[in-house]
Amino acid sequence: MSLRIYNTLTKTKEVFQPLTPNKVKMYVCGITPYDSCHVGHARCYVAFDVIRRYLEYSGYTVTYIQNFTDIDDKIINRAKLRTVSPYELSKQYEDEYFECMDALGIKRADMYPLVTEHILEIIEIVQGLVDKGYAYVLNGSVYFEVSRFPEYGKLSGRRVEDLLAGARVEVDEHKRHSSDFALWKDAKLGEPSWDSPWGKGRPGWHIECSAMARKYLGDTFDIHGGGQDLIFPHHENEIAQSEGYTGQPLAKYWLHNGFVTVNKEKMSKSLGNFFVLKEAIAQYHPQVVRLFLLTTHYRSPINFSQEGLDMAKASLERCYNLTDKLREMGCLEFNPEGITANIAEITHGYPEAGEYIEEILKAEDCFQAAMDDDLNFPEALAVIHELITATNKLISVVVANEAIMMSGKVFLQYSAHLLTQLAENVLGIRVQRQRLGQECDSKNALVDNLLQLIIDLRQTAKETKNFPMADTIRDRLKALDIILEDTPKGTRWKWK
Repeated sequence: MSLRIYNTLTKTKEVFQPLTPNKVKMYVCGITPYDSCHVGHARCYVAFDVIRRYLEYSGYTVTYIQNFTDIDDKIINRAKLRTVSPYELSKQYEDEYFECMDALGIKRADMYPLVTEHILEIIEIVQGLVDKGYAYVLNGSVYFEVSRFPEYGKLSGRRVEDLLAGARVEVDEHKRHSSDFALWKDAKLGEPSWDSPWGKGRPGWHIECSAMARKYLGDTFDIHGGGQDLIFPHHENEIAQSEGYTGQPLAKYWLHNGFVTVNKEKMSKSLGNFFVLKEAIAQYHPQVVRLFLLTTHYRSPINFSQEGLDMAKASLERCYNLTDKLREMGCLEFNPEGITANIAEITHGYPEAGEYIEEILKAEDCFQAAMDDDLNFPEALAVIHELITATNKLISVVVANEAIMMSGKVFLQYSAHLLTQLAENVLGIRVQRQRLGQECDSKNALVDNLLQLIIDLRQTAKETKNFPMADTIRDRLKALDIILEDTPKGTRWKWK
């Protein structure tokens, strides 16, 4: 099955065929760093991180560009309130962005271009649009004349007459049409500005992405992504100015992720249901947040809820418990030479083991089928859950029956390999237990050593028949969300 993706431009699912065989050029709109990132940002960048990872898993070489809009009205106004420079403000929130995205396991883009470092490229395109008759100069500003681009609205489906209802449409009574948008803004006292053919000024919001995408990916590239809120006016305006300038399609496929809602309402500061990302990942752990964000199709809205996060945490713990077992059995290292197609022979007399092995062997094909159907994250997660279930069942049979211990372990190793390949490398979900709240390996080692000391003391208490002390140690640890499990191979611990 070939990868099929929904293209916002054509409103259909299409077979994915990049412009250059085996290579994908991908541009995703980045943040305007004037404030802390919120959960909606996490939704977007987790989604496109998984899309990028799946393309790489499928054999494509991906060039991934994501910008920072480091000069903007919001940055300037917030910087004035804080009496810092716009550069200082944007740099603070760029750094915070990376801290949050790194915590979520999002791979770094190949490049994060800044608007302020691409002024010459922006001026070149703006001048070209003026020369071609798509833009006009007015009082030191330059505006794109929407009526000059007949295909305007082809992405969003809006008509020019409807544009006043859009977000962030500039209001200027001197424009030729209310829907015309600024490519270059004339300088205002006390604001950052650059020299241009039209006088000092700075770029409008939309032109930046056209300039930076063109510089690093060319006139036409494969995938342009972002949140659904960017379809209009931002992406619609990008198409108009880019295609007006180059005469070529800007992007072949347009992908947009759905909103984050709270109690079925769009998350927003005005409604008081706004979740700052750094607080969310501190409270719920970044891997829990990431897994939760994959439980709904990337194009659909997702409702941010305690119940959903609790379910994600339970799913993550289930995966950790399995890899704990596989580690104890020495089954985390995979040797492909041990795999055999003759399942019936090696499981003779244990038909249930054969069934579980068959489930494990078909997991990768099922995972690919889910992802190839418009990148269906929740269906891919369901395959991971089925793989975990089959593996746990196979462990039970293998542990109870020495006759198939060696052959069964080969398939347990293969299951561990699949979890790493699919859950970790593609979905970005770490499959081995991470110590919640621990920041470095040395701290993890300290926790492990301290807990082993406590476990040894409890074992000594049991051997000397001091059972009240042994029970007290177990109960005190449980109150700290640490569970002790007594097994034939000794006592192990896990987070609750």
